[in-house]
This record gives sequence, C-alpha cells and structure tokens, in this order.
Amino acid sequence: MAEFDETFDWVVVGCGGGSMSSALLMRKAGKSVVILEKSPYAGGTTSKSGGVIWMPANPFMEPGEDSVEQGVTYLDAVVGDTSDAPGSTPEKRRAYIVEGRKMIDFLVREGVQLERASTFWPDYYDELPGGCKSSRTVVAKVFDKNELGDWAPKLRPGMMEVKARLDDGMKLAFAKRSWKYRMVFAKIAAGVVLGKLRGQHWVTAGAALQGRMLKATIAAGVDIRLRHAVDELIVEDGKVVGVVTIKDNKPWRVGARLGVLVNAGGFARNQEMRDKYMPGTRTEWSMTNESDTGDMHRAMEKIGGVLAQMDEMVGFQMTRAPGWEKDYVAPGAQAVTAKPHAILVDQSGVRYLNEGGSYEEYCERMVKRDKVVPAVPSWAILDQTYMDLYPLANAGQGKKIPENWTSSGYLKKADTIEELAKLIGVEPATLRATVDRFNGFVDAGEDADFHRGERAYDQFLGDILVEGRDRSLGKIETGPFYAVDIVPGDVSTYGGVVTDVNARVLKSDGSVIEGLYATGVSAASPMGRVYPGAGASVGPSLTFGWIAAKHAAGLGNQVL
Repeated sequence: MAEFDETFDWVVVGCGGGSMSSALLMRKAGKSVVILEKSPYAGGTTSKSGGVIWMPANPFMEPGEDSVEQGVTYLDAVVGDTSDAPGSTPEKRRAYIVEGRKMIDFLVREGVQLERASTFWPDYYDELPGGCKSSRTVVAKVFDKNELGDWAPKLRPGMMEVKARLDDGMKLAFAKRSWKYRMVFAKIAAGVVLGKLRGQHWVTAGAALQGRMLKATIAAGVDIRLRHAVDELIVEDGKVVGVVTIKDNKPWRVGARLGVLVNAGGFARNQEMRDKYMPGTRTEWSMTNESDTGDMHRAMEKIGGVLAQMDEMVGFQMTRAPGWEKDYVAPGAQAVTAKPHAILVDQSGVRYLNEGGSYEEYCERMVKRDKVVPAVPSWAILDQTYMDLYPLANAGQGKKIPENWTSSGYLKKADTIEELAKLIGVEPATLRATVDRFNGFVDAGEDADFHRGERAYDQFLGDILVEGRDRSLGKIETGPFYAVDIVPGDVSTYGGVVTDVNARVLKSDGSVIEGLYATGVSAASPMGRVYPGAGASVGPSLTFGWIAAKHAAGLGNQVL
C-alpha cells in the first residue's frame, strides 16, 4: 500500500485552462483538489496566448446560426483519415462539441464572464462542409487582475495588458486609415489612463481568461501550489494513485483518490525532444512559457502511455526583428504575408504556399519545404505600398522604420526586385519571375497557384478596409522593395499521450491506465494534425479537463 504525505480527491499537474475547468467541476461536486504547478506563475501558456476558445454552436452564437451537426461535419471534413492521428476519433470530436457547449455554460454559471470574440473570425478551412464563415470563437471579457488580490502578481503576464477586447486590439493596425479604428484606439488609450488613476490593471486575451478562471478557482477552495514540479507518477497495481512533487526541497508524495489529471503543457522548450520529434524547429522560436519542457510526456510514457502526433506543432510564423530574443511575445508574422502587396518565397526565390490561412499549416509547409529546397528562413517580399499601409513586426510602418532594422541587416531594401534578390542571395531572374507571376494573378483576380484570398479566413487576415479578394491580393510593383526573414515559430507543440473519449490515458493495446487523465497539449490533439480554427488548443484543454473531472467524479450527465 502506497504511503502519502497528504491526499486529495483530485490531483492536477499544471495550471493551464483545462486544469482549472476540471478543478471547478470537482469542487462543485464537493471533492478536494490540488493543482501543482512547476513555474512561479499560474495560467500556463494559455495566459500568454490569445485565450480564444473555438466552439461550434456555442451559447453566444445566434439561434440557428450553427449546430452540433454542422460542427461535427466540419471537424470530420478537416481532420479526415485519422489513422496517423490516434488522438482524434469521431467519438472524441463529437464529445468535444457536445460537452464543450455544456462546459462553457458551466463556467459562466461559476462566474467566469465570457463573450463572443467577434462576429467575423472564420474557421481556418471555412470552405469545407460545415465550415463557418462568421465566428465560432469565445473569449473572456477584459479583466482587472487586481481582483485577484495577493494572487495578482502570480498570474502569468499576457500579450495585451490593456482594457481592450481582443477583436478590437487586432484591428488597431488600421487606425492610421480609418476613423472608426482611430476612435477604438482613443477609447483604449483613455481606458489605460483611467485605469491607472483608479488603480486598475486591465488584461485581455489569455490573461483575462486565466485571470477569471483563477479567481473562480481560488474562490471555490482549490489548493493551488506554484513552484511544485511533478516528476513522477505513483502507480499501484496498475493504477495511478498519486504523484511525487517537491516541498521544502524534499520529495513530497501526494495521493489521489479519484485520479490524476496531467495538463502540463508540451515540450516546445526542450530542444532535445524537438530534435527527436520535429527536427528543423527551434526552442527559441517558441512563444510558450519557459517551463514547457515535456517532463510529464516522459513520465506518462514511462508508465505505459503512448505518445502520438509528436511531429506536430501549432506553428505561428514569426520574424526576427532586432531585439526579438528579449520580447516576451516574439514578433508574430501571421498576417504579414497575408496582406496585399506581399508574398513569401523560399531561398530559391519561389512561392510555395498560400500566404494567408492557417498558421499551423503555414509553418508545417515551411518545414516540409525546407527538406527539399532551403526555406528556413523564408523571405517576405514587400513593396513600398505595403510599408505605407501596414505595420511590420509590430513597429515599422511608412517612414517610421526603426534605424537598427537596416543597420543590423534585418530589413533588406532595394530600388528594384533584382537588387533585392541579390541582398537575400536569390537569383534575380527567379525572383523577378515569381513577382511577375504573382502580379499577373492579382490582375486576373485569382491566385491560380495557391488560391490565396478565396477563403473567408484569408480575407480576415488581409486588409479589412477593402472588399473581397482585394483584401488579400495586391501587386508588388512600387519601389523601393523590402525583404525580412520568416521562420516557423510556434505557440505550442501538438502531440502527447493518446486518450479516450473521457480523457483517460491509453496503453499501446488500447486499455486504460486507471487513475490517469490528460488534456491540453499533454495529450495528442483531438483535432488530429490540423488546426480547424482560432482556439483549437485552448478549447480542447478546457473541455477535456472538464470531461475528465466528470468521469472521475462519476457524475455522468448530472448538471451541477
């Protein structure tokens, strides 16, 4: 019989979104819960992210706008054959939507204020059956982290620490050209000033979600322990009955009567694991937090868990503008080459993908291309019209280009395409032919090579102040011309242990490891090898954490 220093009903490893959704349900059921977090902060990588929940037929959509069946149809179409993605099954995809809607209702009842992120944030493959061209996205309302009291400095900092809805913040790039968005900017600026006068500390995006979740979790009586790394699962008679953590610099054995949930993130900050599973990618290009080192992947594998989809990551293209190494959130380049007057080329000067669309697919194609033609880094090719209209790397726009961008060699600039080609080591005739071909597509109103601009999502990433495919397509013809590097960054790895419909960890023979559950990117994604829409990591983390707690507590379909 295993001996423990203390025992709880539910032990959770990691403090991401799914950790807290499961903890809230367990506390509602009257069970004791402890969350053990390795880092000094609560919130996980979710807190650094956009904090978006992708959920078909969610409670914030208009009646009749969507349905469970439409969502299932879309997931089945976008995921496709799952023979090489055992983390995804038809049963799990349906459970995600059916139970996820209930999970959102539960969180709202528990005081977590949520809302629709936008009425226009399309699915990433909206052209497929069941795809949504409006929005299936849910976010938390902006949050004053001072409501956390002593816990406020313990919430992991986020990407937007201002009083602004995420949807509005994403459109500020157009304030220079639109009175509507100038007014949005003015409102945000006024909120910052007023907040300081009132002693408020507003956060939005992932920090707002995790701040609200943390507030509810603390109020529910969950024991949250930071700086408590877990490096071992305790197994007795084939069942996980607890974990080993560290307390006062000594091993501390914590028992779990109902089970252990692992929601400890991925392995994005472990270069050894990246080299093994996804060679050609780098830890320093990841936007995850520093503790995302795959410890629990190895611990679960050690006791029989099966790792799958480990070569997948939620790629998020970035550009290495000077100082990027010091940025808390690296300069993302998701929308750079999706805007008009821009393309992406490999190191031979050739286009090889749709520059709009899913950031996961964008980076996946970049890594695959690099195995055939050098493409890491690739080059964003821009003209002066682009530079006048849109910001680059969160800073340069028009004539406001930081001096060290050119002096450091980051920003390449030339009067002609041919001269630019020489600066990036590309055959001038090749780059000229590539640009001319793209410009021909713009004239024709159709990208015959990669169909850029045809999806609603491509247009979402483009210039929202114009209409149709012109949002995404624009000629590269006005000098001077520019180039910056683009590398396959990420917001998370996407592989982990295989789980069943109740989030229980499975062995290689398909049997269950009793007492062990996993969610988030500690588990192989139920979305398979694709990213169907904004929030396709956060949503499953919250949902399957909640499902795990329901199963472990024996709640069935009981509504709490």
